[in-house]
Amino acid sequence: MNSYDVAVIGSGPGGYVAAIRCAQLGMKTAIVEKYSTLGGTCLNVGCIPSKALLDSSHHYDDAVKHFEEHGIEIPGEVKVNLEKMIARKQAVVDQTTGGIDFLMKKNNIDVYQGLGSFKDATHITISGEETTEIEAKNTIIATGSKPSNLPFIELDKERIITSTEALKLKEIPKHLIVIGGGVIGLELGQVYRRLGAEVTVVEFMDRIIPTMDAGLSKELNKVFKKAKFKMQVSHKVKSVTRVGDEVIVKADNKKGEEVEFKGDYCLVSVGRKPYTDGLNTEAAGVKLDDRGRVEVNGHLQTSASNIYAIGDVVKGAMLAHKAEEEGVFVAETIAGQKPHIDYNLIPGVVYTWPEVAAVGKTEEELKEAGVEYKVGSFPMRALGRSRASMDLDGFVKILADKTTDEILGVHMIGARAADMIAEAVVAMEYRASAEDISRMSHAHPTFTEAIKEAALAATEDRALHI
Repeated sequence: MNSYDVAVIGSGPGGYVAAIRCAQLGMKTAIVEKYSTLGGTCLNVGCIPSKALLDSSHHYDDAVKHFEEHGIEIPGEVKVNLEKMIARKQAVVDQTTGGIDFLMKKNNIDVYQGLGSFKDATHITISGEETTEIEAKNTIIATGSKPSNLPFIELDKERIITSTEALKLKEIPKHLIVIGGGVIGLELGQVYRRLGAEVTVVEFMDRIIPTMDAGLSKELNKVFKKAKFKMQVSHKVKSVTRVGDEVIVKADNKKGEEVEFKGDYCLVSVGRKPYTDGLNTEAAGVKLDDRGRVEVNGHLQTSASNIYAIGDVVKGAMLAHKAEEEGVFVAETIAGQKPHIDYNLIPGVVYTWPEVAAVGKTEEELKEAGVEYKVGSFPMRALGRSRASMDLDGFVKILADKTTDEILGVHMIGARAADMIAEAVVAMEYRASAEDISRMSHAHPTFTEAIKEAALAATEDRALHI
């Protein structure tokens, strides 16, 4: 039987990063993955493939709608080859997961393929082509999450689908009904809307991306309506049925009236739930909470002191980069270091176009906490860079403490917001004031000038270009 200092169960962004950091710190490390490729949901059926399709569909959308204005004329009809688009996406996935294989070899991490299951707190049974058992002084649970469903919906994975199936459709839907106006539903909805599908978004809450700042929801809703999405908020779905190639969704609107939507595909994107199937946590003395998440303390340690858990399987935002931070945190904790994570500074991003990104507190949260704050906002359309690229939608909003001017939250929607939010994270990590950012030189012309201008607006309402 092989013995390890650390065994990691699950090879998603949290798991593989934890394994690498453990190896860097001199620990003999193993990683256990039940699927044939490493990388977990994110690399195989999540973040990476969805971005590939978003990028491809964006190119098509530009070719059809914007090239002529740029003086680019394409004779004949611009056509979508969905099969080739899906194949390119898969090539991106294969290259990325292959990169994880390389990193495991480079760091001398032993990879076991099979379902990892606790025999006890220090022994793991791995059921693959053959059954193996390993011993580990410490174990990191990084088993991630899977798509949630509503109890009355039967997913046939053909017409009534999750994000996994939406990434490999054989045809462009005529009418895609998306249940859930969160990140996943909106991103995949935009992919197929660009490719020509009619898209209806049905959301239970009174706005899309309901966990983000209300101003971002309003702006993105405006953009989506302009793109002829049908947005149905404050709708409670109560049944989803398939009749042949048609899917019928029935819901109650905010007046309590029954409404019906008919389409050829229905994407159920109502969030994700922690995945611990087959882990046999009881045998290791690891407790789960009432939502199926692994219970952890402030050190991400479970009820079994030598077993830790990270990522989607524990409380907090289900984000790949949050899992990565937790993976490094646990590796360093096991090594006797004293790492730190500020969960308030984990950014959230929606990769639609315009992109949406935020870090820190929303206005709603500050009001609820009774914190006095000031707001500085700047529209993207006032930037020369935005006009040059025809990306005029959106704004940057900075929330700062009314007394100290410390930045409490940054919320943005616009071109490249996903990349720009890192500036806000750095500023807030060092407890910068709005005036600090307003006095830093930002290259011209860039989208990031909107951050400087919003900071100027928050400082003394002295934005320069509006």
